[in-house]
Amino acid sequence: MARYAYVNGRYVDHRDASVHIEDRGYQLADGVYEVVGVRDGKLIDEGPHIDRLDRSLGELRIAWPVSRPTLGFIIRELMRRNRLRDGLVYMQVTRGVARRDHGFPTTPVKPALVMTTKNTKRAEADAGAGVAVKSHPDIRWGRCDIKTVALLPNVLAKQAAREQGAKEAWFVDRDGKVTEGSSSNAWIVTMDGTVVTRAADKGILRGITRSVLLEVIKAHGLAFEERAFTVEEAYRAREAFLTSASQIVLPVVRIDARPVGNGAPGSIATALRNDFHRHAERT
Repeated sequence: MARYAYVNGRYVDHRDASVHIEDRGYQLADGVYEVVGVRDGKLIDEGPHIDRLDRSLGELRIAWPVSRPTLGFIIRELMRRNRLRDGLVYMQVTRGVARRDHGFPTTPVKPALVMTTKNTKRAEADAGAGVAVKSHPDIRWGRCDIKTVALLPNVLAKQAAREQGAKEAWFVDRDGKVTEGSSSNAWIVTMDGTVVTRAADKGILRGITRSVLLEVIKAHGLAFEERAFTVEEAYRAREAFLTSASQIVLPVVRIDARPVGNGAPGSIATALRNDFHRHAERT
């Protein structure tokens, strides 16, 4: 079956999809992106994802490449052509094609829009045995709240984690406090049952799954604190987990090769994962 991509107004064979060599996203990482989950052919939390795309574009002063309704049509048409039932939609907007210069183009250019889809195995409620994470110094820029394509520190951290047998890297700032994962938000559950995650300041991305989970936590009546926590506190936690659009709620059972709690997925993370799946089915 042919696989299609969307590139600046055209649906093209994925193998032939390309952008101009002077696209500012390619040369300067001057662009933003979003990833939206798909379950049973339906987009999960589409509205919040597009709202975040709008915010990211605004922060970088990049104009919308198409209208919001048109973007919704393109997403669904690409899903239809690729027969996407369970997986992800990736969309990227850059400032466009212009002669290379660090400053913004002095003449108007049209923002570039590309989009792809990815089939994935449907995430089930059972998270399996859980995953390991590795702490890593946070060397990123100061505006991690903008979902830009400038992800080299994330790439290096993820690779370092994988080379040490871990699924994810957790960034740690100069004060020894966890910010977030290389592609996820980080959470712990303290010994007294309080769920903790860092406040959504400029140092982390305000994850859409993170935001939804806050409502699930509230509905459960769980104790919750939005604050930074140290790596040492994470080592001593009863539970830990991470969240993202692709991984939903994923229990963390080891941090830096140390077991979290009893070394198995915890009851709170498991319950939150189950509830998020029910939310996805209602979306």
